[in-house]
Amino acid sequence: MMEIIANLFPFILAVGLVVAGGLFGARREKKHYTSIKTRETAYARQPILNTKTLPPQAAAARTEMVCGSVVISIDRFKQLLAGLRTIFGGEVHAYTSLIDRARREAVLRMREQALGADIIVNLKMETASLSQGAKKQMGTIEVLAYGTAVWYGSEPPRHRSQQAV
Repeated sequence: MMEIIANLFPFILAVGLVVAGGLFGARREKKHYTSIKTRETAYARQPILNTKTLPPQAAAARTEMVCGSVVISIDRFKQLLAGLRTIFGGEVHAYTSLIDRARREAVLRMREQALGADIIVNLKMETASLSQGAKKQMGTIEVLAYGTAVWYGSEPPRHRSQQAV
């Protein structure tokens, strides 16, 4: 009996680590979504347009290019489940969640750089899959969001990096 357990131990350990990674990954993803929703609520009144032209208002006091980028990785448990999904077909929810979180986080980081801006225009996003291993499986994604922040007031607030400490 002990020999069977000793032979199965590497398999049991691998399965245990994958399941533990899945549990910790799900907990981390839930925490990240909570953070995203809280921060999105704080910026709900700052409009973002993907058009190049400003809406008809007073002349802009200042415009500045702002950007936010993020690199987010998927846990091995979800990557394993996604691999199984590709065999049977259908939407790969693990990657959908990964891309959604990355996109929303990049936009939030861009908004944080546009501290106090009245509007952000010409929003653009770029994504890149950072492949892992010889199989070129997607496990990590980078999203870059950028646009033009516009302040209509006379003196826009400075970025956090420019504020006195």
